[in-house]
Amino acid sequence: MNRIEKSLKIHDLEGKDPKKLLSIYFTAGYPNLNDTNKVIKELESSGVDMIEIGLPFSDPLADGPTIQASSTAALNNGMTTEKLFDQLKPIREEVSIPLLIMGYFNPILQYGIEAFCKKCSETGIDGLIIPDLPVDVFHEEYLPIFEKYGLFNVFLITPQTSDERIKYIDKISKGFIYMVSSASTTGAKNSFDQDQQQYFKRIRDLNLKTPQIIGFGISNNETFKQATDNASGAIIGSAFVKFIKEHSVKEIPNFVDDILGQST
Repeated sequence: MNRIEKSLKIHDLEGKDPKKLLSIYFTAGYPNLNDTNKVIKELESSGVDMIEIGLPFSDPLADGPTIQASSTAALNNGMTTEKLFDQLKPIREEVSIPLLIMGYFNPILQYGIEAFCKKCSETGIDGLIIPDLPVDVFHEEYLPIFEKYGLFNVFLITPQTSDERIKYIDKISKGFIYMVSSASTTGAKNSFDQDQQQYFKRIRDLNLKTPQIIGFGISNNETFKQATDNASGAIIGSAFVKFIKEHSVKEIPNFVDDILGQST
């Protein structure tokens, strides 16, 4: 069983009020080139349930200024696709939670779709999130390659995605659906407005078979709770990237405790 699927099943079985899943995004090779595995290990030991490793790209259209800046810095540090796979070679000796790579299609295409998926499988990556790869194109052209290497491809929906499209995505999805909280780029917010919360409830009421995890705009315990009231979990990116820029990797437990409301 894929680790993503296993993690979601475990959370579903944790009683009438199951623990909500916390996923953290960070940019590989940031703030320093060799921080990638240090960040992953510290996140797992801090109680994070799943990690999205950002593959830096020179033109990250869906990302806000914080993640764009981290991507530029990581590229300047010398991060490449091959370098990331080299760094990740030993990661499964120390980390057991699900790991996904989130990146744009161009670098993956340049590397070679099958070669990329093969490397993911060899290094213990469980899934990919490729925001600019259309669902139909993936399903028609690349699904067999992903299945060959045991990888889940996670699709995104937004407030503008029609119910018909969402149901199609739900039908072909494995793992979870990445539920983007707004139509804007990524970025931390202090709370969700009424329209966003209505959107969360609309998706919840569709009774999809695939669990949803909400991302974009989650930065504190309040937004984490608002998101997970209507979904199986939440993803934090910009707020964490900003945190590790301003603090040491060793302080990651403090960030996770604040998000989960466990600070003393």
